[in-house]
Amino acid sequence: MSDTPAAPLVLTRVPCTVVTGFLGSGKTTLIRHVLENAKGKRLAVIVNEFGDVGIDGEILRGCGIESCPEENVVELANGCICCTVADDFVPALDTILSRSPKVDHILIETSGLALPKPLVQAFHWPAIRSRVTVDGVVAVVDGAALASGQVAHDLDALAAQRATDVALDHDDPVEEVFEDQIACADLVILTKADLMDAEGTARADAALKPALPAAVRVVPVANGAIDPALMLGLGIGTEDDIDNRRTHHDDEAEHDHDDFDSFVLDIPEVADPADLAARIIAAAEEAGVLRAKGFVPVAGKPMRLLVQGVGPRVTHQYDRPWGGEARAGRLVVIGLKGLDRAKVEAALGLAEAA
Repeated sequence: MSDTPAAPLVLTRVPCTVVTGFLGSGKTTLIRHVLENAKGKRLAVIVNEFGDVGIDGEILRGCGIESCPEENVVELANGCICCTVADDFVPALDTILSRSPKVDHILIETSGLALPKPLVQAFHWPAIRSRVTVDGVVAVVDGAALASGQVAHDLDALAAQRATDVALDHDDPVEEVFEDQIACADLVILTKADLMDAEGTARADAALKPALPAAVRVVPVANGAIDPALMLGLGIGTEDDIDNRRTHHDDEAEHDHDDFDSFVLDIPEVADPADLAARIIAAAEEAGVLRAKGFVPVAGKPMRLLVQGVGPRVTHQYDRPWGGEARAGRLVVIGLKGLDRAKVEAALGLAEAA
């Protein structure tokens, strides 16, 4: 028998990257690109939806990517992760960490309205801290919107609310969410770089600076195309420093998302994607829809049409064939509190205007 003492057992915590960002910033597109270019790294994704149906989860799960099989995409649709840690987040981690082969890295896509600081603080929970660590917080920012002086492309409804509500002061909730996401970031991804010239990029960079922590890198990308090595493996352990990152909500015991409404609409098969895009633009202009995302069947086409709208800017593309599921279209729409469902349906041509 050897007298050499046994080596101590080292428990390696699985790194997690928190991907936060405002509505329509390009989080899902970015994550999909990372999954498709993982170079052998085994990944899992937790998607925190805002709404009744997992559109983002559907987009990611249908990729057919070997590095992140369908069962490694877990959706949480019962509310903000940081508000449902025990009921949702811990069981999701249990599920992912039980997978075989073992997962190398977990990506957490937060709701567009999420505050990242409470989520990162949840990594101090005993049931979480011993098994996972925050490799880094990545804030995804719509560069084109920021270059135009906005955090989103359609803030008309917000401006109207500010003008008529005497209770509002100089801080508006959308801007606060945006600034809190940037304040907690270890890396900022400036998306839609192809829509900005040099002056626009400079304006976007200048808009970030007031909330941006010192020495945090800003990386411009187009169509989510980033080298995964730039955002995975940061090794920061953000949970150990998160209390030093000052945000608007530091003095609040809890937070909520009562400034926004969302619902899901069933969309029948369409004949012309461009016509659907025009109707979504009308919903933004006439009904105050800030964000729309979903997929629809197109007559005579075997591929599913992925549709994404940010205010009056709408993109659409065929992302994959319809599988065994029903050819049923669904669209999540998000707007400010009081979003009129009937008015949205009318603008989309789903119902007669009241």
